[in-house]
Amino acid sequence: METQHYNFQDDGHIPNSVFPAVVYKKAFSGDNLAEVMERHFAGNNWTNSWRNGVYPYHHYHSITHEVLGVYSGTAELQLGGEKGKKIAVAPGDVMILPAGTGHKKISASADFGVVGAYPNGSDYDIMKGEPGERPAADERIARVPFPENDPVQGNRGGIIELWK
Repeated sequence: METQHYNFQDDGHIPNSVFPAVVYKKAFSGDNLAEVMERHFAGNNWTNSWRNGVYPYHHYHSITHEVLGVYSGTAELQLGGEKGKKIAVAPGDVMILPAGTGHKKISASADFGVVGAYPNGSDYDIMKGEPGERPAADERIARVPFPENDPVQGNRGGIIELWK
């Protein structure tokens, strides 16, 4: 598994985070990836999972961190807002997005699907970087608790070390 991490600056619309977004390339393989990822994430207390895609517009969450695991298809996503990083994702790849980190689907195959989940099964909101969202969104982001576990690596490695 290859680990990538990216830091993004506040661009005035998308706040991003002081913590890096983490991308695990080829974190999972085999059949039934959606079920495998859901179980693995849940085993590390990342729950309230769903299956779908990624919105085709920049958005972020101000009340929780998020994990996205690609279980089918391929896509080009943009992390960090308009000035962020475009990344190609494929089945088995996992992205961990700290609260405030922008993300958007640029393009995707027809069968593109992700599993999303949240630490401690927390709820989520959808913020679009629109006028009036901040500073309230920034205040909520600052109150998001530190996860007990990395959704892939558990209580060692990954965000447990990178987000110190």
